[in-house]
Amino acid sequence: MVYPMDPRTSWVAGETLVGGWISTSNSATTEVMARAGFDYLCIDNQHGLIGYQDTASLLQVAALGSSLPLVRVLSNNSGQIGRVLDAGAHGVIVPMVNSAPEAQTAVAACRYAPGGIRSFGPNGVGLRDSGYYAGANRSVLCIPMIETVEAIGALDEILAVSGVDAIYVGPADLSISLGLPPGNNDDDPTFMDALKTIVDACGRHGVVAGIHATPNLVTRRKEMGFQMITAVSDLSALRAGIAAARHSPDDQGSRTGY
Repeated sequence: MVYPMDPRTSWVAGETLVGGWISTSNSATTEVMARAGFDYLCIDNQHGLIGYQDTASLLQVAALGSSLPLVRVLSNNSGQIGRVLDAGAHGVIVPMVNSAPEAQTAVAACRYAPGGIRSFGPNGVGLRDSGYYAGANRSVLCIPMIETVEAIGALDEILAVSGVDAIYVGPADLSISLGLPPGNNDDDPTFMDALKTIVDACGRHGVVAGIHATPNLVTRRKEMGFQMITAVSDLSALRAGIAAARHSPDDQGSRTGY
């Protein structure tokens, strides 16, 4: 499958990719997100309410749009990584990567030999891309998550691992690891210093810094140097939309005519 943009080319050009996040297994919701114009769309197997069969189906739905399809896997496990890549994920976000050996494990799971240990069997993505194997090692994105104090301590070693295309900050777990409540603690200097440390290290190593955010934090995170920013999830957008409609003085929903 050929996507309208290569994220690596966009990142080298200094562009920032803004993405959406799928936390539920509803195909209609995923289609709405897929057609919304995000640069990438990530299906969350770690904390989302989504199993493997749902993931395979949602990747088919995601193909209706032009967003790069990613999956956050449940853990740094080669079988799990290979399976979602076979289903059609263009890359994986890998949680709780705290050392260079763990980053090497993630990279190896994303690459066919001799560059890695990925087993061949692209039964899902092969339906949509007959030439998949030839370009897979070049196109698949490996994105370890940096979300602990331990990972920050090993950041230079992690970023030096060949094949790491970007890293992705999980603000909630990072905050917990720093002794803060889960979430974006922008009013706390410890949290902000950690983000600056990550962005600066990524700059030294030429690795893209990504982060989970909210709509009102996208501009700020971009100004900080993040080039991969998740703006919203399907579930958070649904909750916000329902809350806004519930308290709206007029009936916005009736304008659809249904």
